[in-house]
Amino acid sequence: MTHTRVRIGVLGLALVAGLAAPVTATAAPPATAPAPAAAPTVEERRLDGDVPQEILRRSGFAAVAPVFARGLGRADSYREARRVVAREGSALWRRAVDRAQGRGPDRGDLSRDDDRPLYWARLGMTRELRAWEAGFGLTERQRAALLGELERASRGQSDVRLPQGGDGRTGKGVKRVLLTGFDPFTLDRDIRISNPSGAAALALDGTVIDTPDGPARVETAVFPVRWQDFGQGAVERALRAYLPRVDLFTTVSQGRVGRFDVERTNGAWRGGFPDNDNVSRTETVPVADPASQPQWTTTTLPYEAIAAADTGRFPVYDNTSVTEIPAGGTEAVVRPGGPTPGSAARAGGGGDYLSNEIAYRATLLRDRLGLRGSLPGGHVHTPVLEFGAGNTGPAAGAVTDPAFVRNRLDIVAQVRAIVAVAVSASEPDRTDRTDRTGRRDRTGRADGS
Repeated sequence: MTHTRVRIGVLGLALVAGLAAPVTATAAPPATAPAPAAAPTVEERRLDGDVPQEILRRSGFAAVAPVFARGLGRADSYREARRVVAREGSALWRRAVDRAQGRGPDRGDLSRDDDRPLYWARLGMTRELRAWEAGFGLTERQRAALLGELERASRGQSDVRLPQGGDGRTGKGVKRVLLTGFDPFTLDRDIRISNPSGAAALALDGTVIDTPDGPARVETAVFPVRWQDFGQGAVERALRAYLPRVDLFTTVSQGRVGRFDVERTNGAWRGGFPDNDNVSRTETVPVADPASQPQWTTTTLPYEAIAAADTGRFPVYDNTSVTEIPAGGTEAVVRPGGPTPGSAARAGGGGDYLSNEIAYRATLLRDRLGLRGSLPGGHVHTPVLEFGAGNTGPAAGAVTDPAFVRNRLDIVAQVRAIVAVAVSASEPDRTDRTDRTGRRDRTGRADGS
């Protein structure tokens, strides 16, 4: 899931310390004039199409937005509205995770591994919230705060539960892994699109992976494909608290056809490809403290071990290529071996779209937190998720087919295997240690929840 003019398409996961000022929504914003109902966004207007409605119907998620609207309608204060938004947003995330992991009733005939019901149901909820005419004089700032709460809760960003460690079976501590995925994108090209990185996030959330170095607990979240959210610090706000407490992180997005890529280098440049609201941005990635902003950041994932391992049917590459403007130059140049000293970024290995940006923000956060030497983290691109022969292109019509499901399941399984390799190839487990903020817990991992 990415776009690059001279490079590859991509999307994925990330974190950043102090790159943007956090905006919280824990208290009611100051009251001003009541806010009128807001028009749906470009992204929300796609909901009325036949394909989104079929996906919602065939997954059992069609009633999510109407139930949410009824709950909002009963709220008689901002405080009560926040409770409804937090509860229903979190319930949607848990429902999508449970469905992907085979729990709960099997409503509808759409494959359980499908990430699209979560995406379209969330848009139904945000559209209802945007149009809601509250009876207590809801302000513009309050509505924006509720929308932010709904986004975070329904994306798993409020549901990260890191274990304390120690599994009782092997005596080893449980490694903690943070993984992120993305929404579907390029929906005007083909509205049927699914994103295997989002499917992987649903399939892996809260699961334990056995590795040669002991068990690893995976916690996940999903991010929007919107420039504005990233510029407002959504990645940093969601993930800053967890980086010092995990043993490994990886952002994940959809990249090129037929291959995985471990992106060696990320660039501080937005290439302008339209996002899910059809907004373009061509500029340096906006962060807090731009005076100290580097043009490039690098992975600390064990890329050689990942690329060498047999993790599944798709080849895995250590991708070192970038596009830069060399020091003293004016034209962009592709550098297969990575950036040269003093150059300006025009694309990281993962391109110049939001997958590159989440990787850049995550690894910059790692570095600004002082974790570069101790925390493995970076970005992985999955293969493009393809429909089966005879069902290619939006005119083909079918929202799913056996090859489409098989491809998604294989990609998700390989993401799981890549995480296992990354954990076992990283720093060895220690039974007595402090966390990266200096606090110790009884199992060797600190500040668990």
